[in-house]
Amino acid sequence: MNAGRLIYLMGPSGAGKDSVLQGLHPYLEGRRCRIARRVITRSAEAVGEQAIAVLPDEFDERERAGDFAMVWRANGLAYGIPREIDGWLADDCQVIVNGSRSYLEEARRRYPDLLAVLLEVEPAILRQRLLARAREDAVQIEARLIRGAELAASALLQGDERIVRLDNSGSLDNAVQRLLQLIDSR
Repeated sequence: MNAGRLIYLMGPSGAGKDSVLQGLHPYLEGRRCRIARRVITRSAEAVGEQAIAVLPDEFDERERAGDFAMVWRANGLAYGIPREIDGWLADDCQVIVNGSRSYLEEARRRYPDLLAVLLEVEPAILRQRLLARAREDAVQIEARLIRGAELAASALLQGDERIVRLDNSGSLDNAVQRLLQLIDSR
């Protein structure tokens, strides 16, 4: 059993998970809290998250070698959370991961005491953010928005009182400060 606590941050693409995590960095010193860097099969030049970019073959090889504590695939990409988080948790650290809503139940099986945090944003703001980010074309963005709406409406997320909902439609600092309160509430 892990001594630390896993904070599983999730939300639709464009909700601002990367921005919130980057905004947390100045506040983490002395809090025994680490942010895990995801391994993703996306170009290292892609704007946004401070992820570790790998080619699909390398990702598959690392997955077979057992390098990941969690693995999922979404939107044509593979995502992995490095196994090092288990050491951080055993060392009584809180560990924040940028997770996937569709992987939440599997994450809960592996880490039953995790704190699930759903970052939400108003649909019009989400569309604007995705367009401004320019990672995908309009068809891909609409597909993401539809998938996001379906996941948000799913029984998986609706009515789950164990999920802390965090609105990031307004000030980024408000969302960062609210997540910091959750970290300090341990």
